[in-house]
Amino acid sequence: MEQHELRPPRGAKRPRKRVGRGNASGQGTYAGRGIKGQKSRSGGGVRPGFEGGQTPLIRRLPRRRGFHNPFRVAYNPVNVKDLAKLPADSEVTPESLRASGIVRSLRRPIKVLGNGELTVALTVRTHRVSAAARAKIEAAGGTVEELTPRPSPPKAEEPDEDLTSSSSPPKAEEPGEELTPRPSPPKAEEPDEDLTSSSSPPKAEEPGEEPTPRPSPPKAKKSESKAKATTTEDEAAPAEEPAPEDAS
Repeated sequence: MEQHELRPPRGAKRPRKRVGRGNASGQGTYAGRGIKGQKSRSGGGVRPGFEGGQTPLIRRLPRRRGFHNPFRVAYNPVNVKDLAKLPADSEVTPESLRASGIVRSLRRPIKVLGNGELTVALTVRTHRVSAAARAKIEAAGGTVEELTPRPSPPKAEEPDEDLTSSSSPPKAEEPGEELTPRPSPPKAEEPDEDLTSSSSPPKAEEPGEEPTPRPSPPKAKKSESKAKATTTEDEAAPAEEPAPEDAS
């Protein structure tokens, strides 16, 4: 068989219903809408849920609040007082409970609850066991084993050591333990005394106190080289001869 030979089965494709095309089309005169009325008009009709004016079904139903949890597990409850009817040292399983008539169906998981008292030692293997039922079974000398493991809580992520070391407060030191010295902060550089003495304003003198003389600024000293240069220039300069007088 080739691809061009494929055909849809008989009745799978039907022609579209064409209305309003005259009496010969099979849907003539009223085009399937009947005689007059709201539904026969162009653009007529009612909204979904309208029931002619009476209270519609959606408003007649009671309002149910909340929501349905899709992850809820419904258990088949079995109390401790029901297990007291079993012989001592027997093994309690969902199959044995079904065989003894304590539960009717195994469609739901079984959970043992703590209502009643237990005096015989039993080995209980069910899907869930409450804390009160576990305490009573173990007090009677029995053991408990859950067939469905409980989900473990998520572990908290450990913080980074560098962040915790910088943000955590210092630990309290035990008595008798030597104190660990903390690193001292860098000392600020001391300003020069000459600059501070020249830039600081003079203090106000108290009455009756002699004024302290201010230090005079140092005089500029001539260098020894300049002094020697001036002396050598004076010695090297020749004495000026007097001008000759005229014979006349």
